[in-house]
Amino acid sequence: MAPRKVRAVVNLVKGKSITEALGQLEVMAKRSSSPVTKLLKSALSNAENTYDMVRDNLYIKSFLVNEGVKLRRFKPKGFGRVSPIEKKTSHLELVLAERTPGLKRTVSGRKNKEEKQGHLDTVEKQEMKKPEVKTELGRKSNVLSGLGKKIFRRKAI
Repeated sequence: MAPRKVRAVVNLVKGKSITEALGQLEVMAKRSSSPVTKLLKSALSNAENTYDMVRDNLYIKSFLVNEGVKLRRFKPKGFGRVSPIEKKTSHLELVLAERTPGLKRTVSGRKNKEEKQGHLDTVEKQEMKKPEVKTELGRKSNVLSGLGKKIFRRKAI
């Protein structure tokens, strides 16, 4: 995608918090908004999982769009001529920062989940059995209580 088209989308979300930027990108009607959203979600998950940062504390510090490699193609024209076509690409560089530095997520990460899994297998597995469902045989009364009266009370047309 051409860098000029991507810059139009990126300039709208620069300096905003992650949640505001994702909300704005979802309703945007530009074609370049979906790859930018994908990049933003990827950067957010990296920040949360790798560095234990808090989602609500993050904002977009800088978002650069540079020109990438141009794919050169040719299109045939009349009288045996040819015209060049340049398929442009973009390089995106995203930097997230914290509003209040040093704020970390509570330790509910991978280590605690692994410890809980071992405990879950032994103790809570017995408690998580499916509840018994009681079914009644025969016809239930008052399922369609007033429907017959309404249908047969109507006048014929």
